[in-house]
Amino acid sequence: MEREGMLVHSIYYGRIGSEVTERLLERFGHEGSFLLRDSATVQGAYCLCVRKAPFVHTYRLVHATDSWSLQDSGVRLQNFRTLETLIEGYRRAAASDVSIAPLTDPLVKTQLQYSSIGEFVYMETCNSSSSSSVC
Repeated sequence: MEREGMLVHSIYYGRIGSEVTERLLERFGHEGSFLLRDSATVQGAYCLCVRKAPFVHTYRLVHATDSWSLQDSGVRLQNFRTLETLIEGYRRAAASDVSIAPLTDPLVKTQLQYSSIGEFVYMETCNSSSSSSVC
């Protein structure tokens, strides 16, 4: 994970379960929103989770010796050097060229704040330097 770029770090939520993932994408995302989390069943693998109404689709990303690939029904698809290049590759691909839901909008974790009661709260950010500005 340390070799990955800003995109991966901004959408990586760590060890969250599928139910929390679904709630996040349903509440804060929209069609094509996506995030990255640890796989609960395969150690060292990640799950790329994408909202495509009415579901959240989950794709396992697996690592080989020097590359990452999306695993579809147990079959490894195209190889990429990093998670970032894999995600960007599928984001740029035409919908007819790939077998996954379109990746249009990363669900950036810095826009969310975790409270002690276990609910995520959306935080808007402003570009204004004035503390009295309204977003």
